[in-house]
Amino acid sequence: MGLSVSIATGLYGVSFGALSMAAGLDRVQTQLLSALMFTGGSQFAFIGAIAGGGGGALAAASLLGVRNAVYGAQLNAALKPRAIVKPVMAELSIDESFATFAAQDDPAERRRGFWAAGIGVWVLWNLFTFIGAWAGESLGDPKRWGLDGAATAAFLGLLWPRLRSRDAVAVAITCAVVTVIAVPLVPVGTPLLLAAVVAVGMSAITHRGRR
Repeated sequence: MGLSVSIATGLYGVSFGALSMAAGLDRVQTQLLSALMFTGGSQFAFIGAIAGGGGGALAAASLLGVRNAVYGAQLNAALKPRAIVKPVMAELSIDESFATFAAQDDPAERRRGFWAAGIGVWVLWNLFTFIGAWAGESLGDPKRWGLDGAATAAFLGLLWPRLRSRDAVAVAITCAVVTVIAVPLVPVGTPLLLAAVVAVGMSAITHRGRR
């Protein structure tokens, strides 16, 4: 599972590389964003704000990165990494590695899934960012090729297998509605956080009702 997630996610690094170049960043800046920031949602928010004039680029990226801190806290409690490993684990705590971890029941498989997806996505995401950045100039506007929608498609591909129950579907639909309503009203990145708060609240209420 970790390998398939890595390939699917890494491929749309091409989209990020091309869009980053179109937003005005150079190849080195683009590659550093993928290597160091390494969280697709924040990276797309950052270059989106840059392309729109630069206002709030760092704030938008930071808002979206808040969820990674939540992932890190849960992973730290479950996997109990050694201190020397924690910085690397923090760097690899992204949507895909956490989703792969959470999809497993066996503790050993959860650990293996996290590292396989985290390392695999980092390597392929950076490789395809490199390709996208170099190809970006010849591709022209990435929207002509549909690359601007690749990230959304990949996230939906990760979400879809997890919609196995009526509660999960209800949470997904509610969060989608909250996001659509919030997008024109609040800064970039905030709709995702609002949706996360709604998801956590609904899950807590559901869990309490079953006790």
